[in-house]
Amino acid sequence: MTPVPFDDRDGVIWLDGAYVPWREARLHVLSHGLHYASAVFEGERAYAGRIFKLREHTDRLIGSARILGFDLPFDVATIDAACEGVLAANGLSEAYVRPIAWRGSEQLSVAGNNTKVHLSIACWAWPNVFGADRMRGLRMTLAEWRRPDPATAPVRSKASGLYMIGTLARNAAETAGYDDALMLDWRGRVAEATGANVFFVIDGALHTPDPDCFLDGITRRTVMALARRLQMQVVQRAIMPEELGRASEAFIVGTAAEVTAVRSIGAHAYTPGRVTETLLGEFQRLVRLAPEEVARLAA
Repeated sequence: MTPVPFDDRDGVIWLDGAYVPWREARLHVLSHGLHYASAVFEGERAYAGRIFKLREHTDRLIGSARILGFDLPFDVATIDAACEGVLAANGLSEAYVRPIAWRGSEQLSVAGNNTKVHLSIACWAWPNVFGADRMRGLRMTLAEWRRPDPATAPVRSKASGLYMIGTLARNAAETAGYDDALMLDWRGRVAEATGANVFFVIDGALHTPDPDCFLDGITRRTVMALARRLQMQVVQRAIMPEELGRASEAFIVGTAAEVTAVRSIGAHAYTPGRVTETLLGEFQRLVRLAPEEVARLAA
């Protein structure tokens, strides 16, 4: 079935404070954000009509913009309400929500201080990006591209420009017949997948790379909190690629991926098992709880 293009759908998008018909939510081709990647975004999921950890996502969106040197023209409460409002306006309860902020077209040069900042929020029905059977396991390869040194890029920001590296790596992986790619960092250490954080089960403990050059994801922190509540040992450390063969299980986590098992990374094979299945089940239960229960169980 041919996918429906994202610019030709029914529904509404929240744009700069107003709901506009989906097909009319446009920006100018000379927008600074398009040419110089002066844009930040969030990926959020709604379950049973509630956006999971909405306030954390909004806080990160505002913080990401400040790292890139601009302030959003709306406060936290307004952005939260707009995210919930666009979900309701499109009649969705299970959905992916995408806020994005960018510099406009008033100035087109490397500098962008004289631009107006725009914010839009869209949502659409989008199941897990890797399919319903998350315990089947992904086939991954090692990416050619690496996560950059924090001295060379704003790695604490969910900046659109940083995802170009992931796009290159993911495109190459899919062309070669894989589901995704594992990225190393500039030092040669294990970093993350192209759009999700990674975990390994080694000698019964849960190991994950230090997030010192990539996002410390909201889903990542949630899964770590769940694991600790289940009395699992969680080890956050530098992981070298030669250690991949030591793991018995591997999985990735993120808003789009949720919790998804990995069955191989290059020549290394894993058996999706008890730890992955347990954390997947706990995560699926958590996301449908009331916000106060989420805060209590995944703090």
